[in-house]
Amino acid sequence: ADICHCLLCRPHCIITGNAVLSCVCQEVTVLFSRSCYVWFCFSLFDICICSYSVPAGESEDHASNRKQRSKLSLQMYLQCSRSFHGTLTFRHLHLLDQVYYGQAKCMLQRVGTWNFDIFLFDRLTNGESLVCLTLELFCKYGLIELFGLDPLRLHSFLVRIQEGYRSRNPYHNSLHAADVTQAMYCYLQEPKLSESLTSWDILLALLAAATHDLEHPGVNQNFLLKNDHFLASLYQNSVLENHHWKSALSHLRESGLLSHLPIEDRHRMEERLGSLILATDISRQNEFLSRFKAHLDRKDLNMSSPEHRQFILQMALKCADICNPCRPNSLSTCWSHCVTKEFFQQGDVERAHRHDVSPLCDRHSNSVAIIQKSFISYVVEPLFVQWARFCDTPLSHCMLGYMKQNKKYWSNAGQEDLMDNAQTTCCKVLPRGT
Repeated sequence: ADICHCLLCRPHCIITGNAVLSCVCQEVTVLFSRSCYVWFCFSLFDICICSYSVPAGESEDHASNRKQRSKLSLQMYLQCSRSFHGTLTFRHLHLLDQVYYGQAKCMLQRVGTWNFDIFLFDRLTNGESLVCLTLELFCKYGLIELFGLDPLRLHSFLVRIQEGYRSRNPYHNSLHAADVTQAMYCYLQEPKLSESLTSWDILLALLAAATHDLEHPGVNQNFLLKNDHFLASLYQNSVLENHHWKSALSHLRESGLLSHLPIEDRHRMEERLGSLILATDISRQNEFLSRFKAHLDRKDLNMSSPEHRQFILQMALKCADICNPCRPNSLSTCWSHCVTKEFFQQGDVERAHRHDVSPLCDRHSNSVAIIQKSFISYVVEPLFVQWARFCDTPLSHCMLGYMKQNKKYWSNAGQEDLMDNAQTTCCKVLPRGT
């Protein structure tokens, strides 16, 4: 049957209650000439859109928050459905609602700038920063068109990834993943990369950045080994990184996002994804840094070589993963407090179980300043000096400048533990799952 020109309305039975979802929008009816498209579009809402009525026993505040969080999905599903009908091209696909997410959408215009405030963006998107940012980058690069991706499966996959991060972790949560993904995008724009990388390289780089710490338990590898954790029995080395990789593969396969591609391409992509994620193992820092420095000394990096491009992507992801000290001080200090809080939480658990407290995890003998000075001097600075040597761009030297400022800041902080100064503003992020 033909659809009314101004009102699309269908009753929906949702787990939490019954609702009537309506859309008074003449534009939508014009975009769908046949009712099957409309029912297809609206049936998808059953999956992701919360009931607009208040189920019995649910407070008005909780219902209001639930409905607010659904607005992004509502807008995106409508627009994805438009694109299926060919009226909107993926290049012009706007994924943020112009009314409720106008400020976030405005921020995304500056997503390639190094002072991008991921904390503010996360608040504006109501804790959905990883999904919103990654979708925007996929659209910027035209990856949906290039690889024939189903936008709805892509959205579902990214939601699963975001929910796979534990919001209880002060640092290793989906906000960190969003920050690393944004940093990776900045690096992908560097001339030596942008002029050489293939579409596959870019797809892998963004996927690796978004999933590199997936299902992180909030403790380090030594903790897992000491406590005979089941993950330690699954993998011989790089326990956490292998877990992140396998978790990413599980979500990728279950989502069916790449199921339409040849199996050889999928297997190759999965191996390359693992290569990138495994490179973030901090215990392999010297291995990668020595190899990177040797290449730069010999001047033999050839970006037309798939092997060399993969290596540079590994180095880019390593830089993105630990780039916090190279951000502006207002952002860097927030991350410093978050990671220190997570370290100290692990130390508290170890002390409670009468285990030896891991290095950097004892709140009685460490402080944010002590940890950051050591981390910058021995881990961050050696890596970013070589990265700047490779890129030799304003961004790479800008990062070194911020790093020196932050190093000086923590040196001036002395032995004081400044944890309480920024916890409330920096470590408080919106719930994103368990």
